Amino acid sequence: METRSTAAFDPPTINPYPLFLNPIFSFLLPLSQMAVETPLLDPPPPATRRQQCGLILSSLLIFSVGLLTFSGHRSQQSPPISPGADHHRTPPARGVREGVSAKSSPGFVGEEEEERVSYNWTNAMFTWQRTAYHFQPQRNWMNGCAGPLYHKGWYHIFYQYNPDSAVWGNITWGHAVSRDLIHWLLLPLALVPDRWYDVNGVWTGSATRHPDGNIYMLYTGSTGNLTQVQNLAHPADPSDPLLLNWVKNPANPVLLPPPGIGPKDFRDPTTAWLGPDGLWRVAIGSRMEKLGITLVYKTRDFLSYELLDHYLHSVPGTGMWECVDFFPVAVNGTKGLDTSAAGEGIKHVLKASLDDTKLDHFAVGTYDPVEDLWTPDDPKNDVGIGLKYDYGRYYASKTFYDQEKQRRILWGWINETDTEFDDLKKGWASLQTIPRTVVLDGRTGADLLQWPVEEIESLRLRSYCFESSLAPDVFKVVYGSSIPVVGDEKLQMRVLVDHSIVESFGQGGRRVISSRVYPTKAIYGDARLFLFNNATDVNVKVKLKIWEMNSAFIRPYPLDQL
Repeated sequence: METRSTAAFDPPTINPYPLFLNPIFSFLLPLSQMAVETPLLDPPPPATRRQQCGLILSSLLIFSVGLLTFSGHRSQQSPPISPGADHHRTPPARGVREGVSAKSSPGFVGEEEEERVSYNWTNAMFTWQRTAYHFQPQRNWMNGCAGPLYHKGWYHIFYQYNPDSAVWGNITWGHAVSRDLIHWLLLPLALVPDRWYDVNGVWTGSATRHPDGNIYMLYTGSTGNLTQVQNLAHPADPSDPLLLNWVKNPANPVLLPPPGIGPKDFRDPTTAWLGPDGLWRVAIGSRMEKLGITLVYKTRDFLSYELLDHYLHSVPGTGMWECVDFFPVAVNGTKGLDTSAAGEGIKHVLKASLDDTKLDHFAVGTYDPVEDLWTPDDPKNDVGIGLKYDYGRYYASKTFYDQEKQRRILWGWINETDTEFDDLKKGWASLQTIPRTVVLDGRTGADLLQWPVEEIESLRLRSYCFESSLAPDVFKVVYGSSIPVVGDEKLQMRVLVDHSIVESFGQGGRRVISSRVYPTKAIYGDARLFLFNNATDVNVKVKLKIWEMNSAFIRPYPLDQL
């Protein structure tokens, strides 16, 4: 487990870790930013080759309930706005009229947002909630990641951002760079809604790196009449490592909604991949009534496009597919693949963010590059009805290929679960998960393994190890999923805790749960974590290792030094 809550570069302070053991293995400790790894040794013999165990990650939701995290100093970021009055009604949710759900809170689906009453939060509570090593801008609203890429020594993240407020609206592209995916330097805005074809928002898009060195950035724009169109931008100077300036193509929009597709159901182009005919393919999410679909276009120059007469894939009853992602994974191996990779020993992952449920679903399958058809390996676990990237709070994810380290990196957006009025009071809303590597699970052949990038370990400070507890053990689902434990594997989990966010990784990343926490009393020195195992009939031995974590710096790039 990795946790601590101090300002960047502050000397770490930490209280002693009292450990209380009883027959149900309770664990108590003051927390802030932390990292925990708990391999469970000597599990019972598996009943089958692929045994389903109750996801221990869901116990980590006890980290989000009893956890209520952390001691230490405040995070390094900007202070919240004064809370103001005691109780306030939440303003109506923004974005629905424009064809996008602003808050994206599945727990609130069907509820009247304006009827929810804000808690009487204090400045101390709001300040504590701000994370210390997860990416978020200094203030205001942020949305999902767009167009991530690695370029001339820098990792780039673009993100949907409201420069004026902590609620959805006026969506532009924020921009930040990093050498290590952990410490970030904020750059000037990359794209702003200043043309008729994106006046109502510069929405999600993807970057494609051409073999000739050019970068093509396709993005969705919302027009003056709220029609979703696809636009093309490119860096003004591709030799600039920071990619500071972007130019919108004069031919925009390059794609309009095709016949039969609603004007608000045509968004989020994928990274393009090169087919055997020498043409590029781009996928875009949409729907036909309740049929979730992926449209595919062919292009040679990213200006002219041909719509295929069939879908890449579709699934009845899943509704609008947004933030579609499509990428190859190696059947055997631990390295990522370029988006255009195909052929022997390669499977393809199709992922969609379901607008109806605000969940990210994926499936592993086979792609026919000649027919441009993708077929799931297991129809019972098709996109939207089977596996999820994350069984907690997680949405609008996107991957990119890191050619420097030959790995595929996954970004995901974590929204707030309080009210919009609370967001306005604290002055910021939402963040990105720790970037994760993604590979195919070679032991099950059906799952993906997601794991925090290795660079996160550079924040580790001091570690503490605990062993020796014997307790009955059958894990019970609290919030999440079951997890396959194959053959002689030992059940393991890893947890990243950073103030108000908890990311939990089970069995090497075979299952993941992310959650947000908003304690009212258990903050700073009053925070504690409790870990319980309520199992019966089985004895296990538990080993627990805890790292205290430093803060990452996230601050403006010193442009005056260029």
